[in-house]
Amino acid sequence: MRRHLPSAHGHAGLPDQRLLQAAFDSAGAGIYLTDLAGLITMANLQAGALLGRPVAEMLGADAHDLLHRGADDGLTPRSPCRLMGVLEHGRPARGDESIFLRGDGGLLPVSLSAAPIVQEGGQVLGVIVVFTDITERLNLSRQQAGHLAMLEDFNARLTLLTEITSVLTQTLEVDEALQRLGRLIVPRLADWAVVDLRIDHDEAERVVVIPPADHAQDSPLPEPPGSLLARVLDRGETVLLGPGDIARKPDSGMAAAQRELFAARGAVSAIITPLRTQRQVLGALTVARTDPARPFDATDVTLVTDIGRRAGLAVGNARLFGRQREVAEMMQRHLLAPLPQVGHLEMAARYLPASVGSQVGGDWYDAFLLPDGVTALVIGDVVGHDIRAAAEMAQLRSMVRTLAWDRCVSPSLVVNRVDQAMSAVTDVPMATMILARVEGSEDGPWRLRWSNAGHPPPLLVTPDGHARYLEQGQDLLLGLRLGIESTRRDAVEPMPAGSTLVLYTDGLVESPGSDLATGLARLRAQAAAIAHLPLEDVCDEIVRRIPHGTTDDVALLALRLPACGAGA
Repeated sequence: MRRHLPSAHGHAGLPDQRLLQAAFDSAGAGIYLTDLAGLITMANLQAGALLGRPVAEMLGADAHDLLHRGADDGLTPRSPCRLMGVLEHGRPARGDESIFLRGDGGLLPVSLSAAPIVQEGGQVLGVIVVFTDITERLNLSRQQAGHLAMLEDFNARLTLLTEITSVLTQTLEVDEALQRLGRLIVPRLADWAVVDLRIDHDEAERVVVIPPADHAQDSPLPEPPGSLLARVLDRGETVLLGPGDIARKPDSGMAAAQRELFAARGAVSAIITPLRTQRQVLGALTVARTDPARPFDATDVTLVTDIGRRAGLAVGNARLFGRQREVAEMMQRHLLAPLPQVGHLEMAARYLPASVGSQVGGDWYDAFLLPDGVTALVIGDVVGHDIRAAAEMAQLRSMVRTLAWDRCVSPSLVVNRVDQAMSAVTDVPMATMILARVEGSEDGPWRLRWSNAGHPPPLLVTPDGHARYLEQGQDLLLGLRLGIESTRRDAVEPMPAGSTLVLYTDGLVESPGSDLATGLARLRAQAAAIAHLPLEDVCDEIVRRIPHGTTDDVALLALRLPACGAGA
């Protein structure tokens, strides 16, 4: 394309100028030409329409000064200008997101192509620039980016809620659950967070501060009407606080404590939401941000309210579990009868609820004198771990005592009768149990006669520290109801004077991440090492070394024979 192309808006030219002009003006894009100095020598009607300028006014103007602008509406320097580069180097250039200044002062985003106008012989005469309006494309791109950002934000919030739900259901310890909650919220949602739990109607206690704050109020805080926290606790309302709300003079002690925390952490935006169940408000979660450019909005209020609801349900469930566990443990301990006083035998027992989880209620021990003067020992475990299991354990314990007292027969016959009667007169589904008779006079010799219904084997420890499991006499657990005649057997084992017998439930030897064989080996080694200690100390040492994280309760019954007298 030559500089002297004909145009009614440019210079005169060739004879076919009308045809060329019609094609030029009918192009679907804006087009203008410049000379070597960058002055506009020709422009089509589309260029004038896009730029909102009469074509005649554009002719002779410096294209760079007239049109080229940066994103900040400032004139772009000539050095990086694509048009100037084409004139200087004679190479085409493209600009996918350039900006032209319209006649009305508005900015027009354009995609442009610029190419040198070269005559025969290679001499550059000027530049031809073709440009199109990309406003619609940019708007669509922004909409798509906005939708993508919304989806990413929604996914992040959904992920956060999923993780929060997971950590809140992984533990039934209130403080631990709330600490985990805080570590998820900070810093993904907020710069810091606190949790206040209601003690009673007029008091709340700050139980969690994330990150830890040395100034946090640990003592109960008053809850007078009118404070923001009181509104949340009394009315169950979620409150959104901006800089003005946070700076407002406090009207109560609780509000003053909140303001002190806000000031120390530099909060400019905060949300306080109730931790509630369906029936009551248990406390409040406060989250805050310190960046003025990133205040909380209505979407955040919805999210934090949902988090508070989930946390409230978790706290409510944990408290309910705690009360149930206390009842079950108290019931369990009251149902475990005191050990009999037998002059020539020493006995000790321990019961421990599980350190984690809801495992409490099914394990028991018992010891009592039979009509023939023999001491009976019982250790058992009812399937289930709750208040119901504790009640079922009490039923089974009473029935074992009754049937063992009724007839002085071998343990296997008593266990048979227990198995047959269990489904008819108790609610116990299944259970394991050892029933043993400690036979012998005060001076010995001693022997143990027992029947084992699917229970871990007794452990016998001699005074010299040799420990071994009595694995004979193993039979099926109670309640299987296989429709076959039971053939339970008694096992008999001599016991040396001064030896110690240890009966226990499986919670003592089973723990997460370890198999039963490992647990049995650990108990045998421990018992052998402490056989010289007094019997009460033996029990204390055994339960003290229970692995952390045990998910079952533990019953332990130990018996020690007199050290003097005839041997077996």
